[in-house]
Amino acid sequence: MFIPLHDGVPLRNVKAPCVGWGIIALCSALHLASVGGLLPPVEPLLAAGFGIIPKVVLGDAFLPSELIQAPPWLSPVTSLFLHGGFAHLIGNMLFVWVFGDNVEDSMGHVRFMVFFLLCGILAAFAHAAMNPQSIQPLIGASGAISGVVAAYLLLYPKVRIFGLVLKVVPVTVPAWVAIGAWVAFQVMQAFWGGVTAVAWFAHLGGLVAGVVLTPFLVRPGVSIRARWA
Repeated sequence: MFIPLHDGVPLRNVKAPCVGWGIIALCSALHLASVGGLLPPVEPLLAAGFGIIPKVVLGDAFLPSELIQAPPWLSPVTSLFLHGGFAHLIGNMLFVWVFGDNVEDSMGHVRFMVFFLLCGILAAFAHAAMNPQSIQPLIGASGAISGVVAAYLLLYPKVRIFGLVLKVVPVTVPAWVAIGAWVAFQVMQAFWGGVTAVAWFAHLGGLVAGVVLTPFLVRPGVSIRARWA
């Protein structure tokens, strides 16, 4: 498993990745508020009320009326900003930090926000479609982040990324190698990894969404083909 830490690509079109920073701040604030008692605990209350539950989203089940909750149609969005623990939060926000700034730079603030939300929503529905009878809530930004990773691969395939292999071995490799290996891992886990608590098909849904949406949302003049040449 590869953990990205730094890529060193300067921003060219925006002064700061405000949307990416906002995502990190919002996710962190919600988790800290829950841990600190200002909000109900993420597990199980916030996850049940604001996460995406496939059987509820698809209309085959309903949450108790006394539970504080988002409308089922909104849960694919609210679920993006909740995380089940500090490891879950830090891992996801690290990917936003390393990859999100340059994708935001290539799209602009508004388009990047739209892109992030659409990838997260499509990832959530991919998970629901593959697990229609599940009553386990899905939370976390992993699906949307998978879309960001896909966009980064399309836009910056030759950039060298510094990170850790197996969490301890420092390496610097081209983005297409690091992300390609990461994508292969997601596919293997989704189809051959057995039953786990990780929503692998949400990751795959986010990846596909990222590949499809990126060409339509990058700034005019940004050529994906030229960056692979």
